[in-house]
Amino acid sequence: MFARLNRWWSQFYRNARTVNNEPLNKVSLIVILVVDLFILTNVFMGLNDISQWHLNPADAYPCYGAWANYREVNSDKPADRDFAFIQRSIASGNLSQDSVQQRYQRLQVDHLGTVSKTCLKSAEYQDQANTAENRKTLQTIDQRQAKIRSLEQANTKIRSQYDSTLLEKLAGQPKNQSINEVSAEKAKQELDKNNQAIATLKQEIADLKQQLLAKPEVVNFLGFLGDEGQFKTVEQGYDQAAFWYPSIQFLFQALFLIPLIGLALWVHRLANRRGYGLIALISWHLLVIFCIPLLLKLFEFLQVGVVFEFVFDVISALFGGLLFLVSYVYILLIPLLGFGIIKFFQRFVFNQKLQAANRVQKSRCIGCGRKIRHQDSHCPHCGFYQFVECPNCHQPTYQYLPYCKECGHPQEFDRLSEVPPSSPDHLPPLDHLPD
Repeated sequence: MFARLNRWWSQFYRNARTVNNEPLNKVSLIVILVVDLFILTNVFMGLNDISQWHLNPADAYPCYGAWANYREVNSDKPADRDFAFIQRSIASGNLSQDSVQQRYQRLQVDHLGTVSKTCLKSAEYQDQANTAENRKTLQTIDQRQAKIRSLEQANTKIRSQYDSTLLEKLAGQPKNQSINEVSAEKAKQELDKNNQAIATLKQEIADLKQQLLAKPEVVNFLGFLGDEGQFKTVEQGYDQAAFWYPSIQFLFQALFLIPLIGLALWVHRLANRRGYGLIALISWHLLVIFCIPLLLKLFEFLQVGVVFEFVFDVISALFGGLLFLVSYVYILLIPLLGFGIIKFFQRFVFNQKLQAANRVQKSRCIGCGRKIRHQDSHCPHCGFYQFVECPNCHQPTYQYLPYCKECGHPQEFDRLSEVPPSSPDHLPPLDHLPD
């Protein structure tokens, strides 16, 4: 296992730093690294853009958050809860010239997916409640509340002076030597006057609130919000969208990366076959750069996508609050998944026997895949020794092929993988790109 990983790393390192089996100079290596960073940055920018192509749950159901908060508020006075929600709704609808429904509809422009029809209907009711008269009523209420705050501040100041005046009076201090602006009697009159004004303002505010909540357009809006069936439709749609959104994002990101990976792989193989060393080097770097984000997005998908939701639900159902067991499950599943992927590619994609058979049929080097003559025992491009001695007839036969080409005796794969002493010590392993 470690020998195979070492071969993979050696092959990766050789492909990344050599042109026609010659090492890159320092200047060329710096240029390649700068190009790599530039391309990698643009790849992540493209991934971010394409991941936002489909509407996210908050944009597909823009009314869900405010609607859910409205229903979750436990208030002993429903009128206060209704007024607070209407006040926020009318204020938010007055932020721009566009109506709330137009803002919702604009969310789906240049995006895949549509805004919930229920949310659009809710926005229509909200726009109907957002009239100039209702906004003026809210402004009047705000003015009354500002006056109340001003009077309460004045009362606080008067009370502090009133207490000081009483102390001066008890001490027998003359009025002309008092440090307070008003006498105790006058302070008491001011307090009573302000308290009466505050009570009047509060009653006016209560009347204005009742008038606002009694408006037909407001009644219709609140009635729509109180419809249990409408809310359940939005809630189920939002939960379903939130469940599938990470998977949709990963799908679009994979569709963005897979063509780039396929093109870089095809160019790299073609450049290797025709001996275009610089193109092979650049395409190899591009292939690595395109694979890095795909692997990162794959692990991100496994953590927050459908798989995670399924594992999370199973753990919650079986063990209740012991959610830390999810980490144990992932620690077990991810290595098993990685092992399965490695076995699949080793057996069907990067199988050395299949590669060797294909390259021998095309008169190519078993090691690097370049064109050679049938009688060449060593590759003139990479120095790889093509043959190994058959243990039965002791004649040279191709490496990695299952039978001897002279006597047809079965060959042992492990034995054939040994490089004969007559071959150079630096012989490269098979190229790990499928033919």
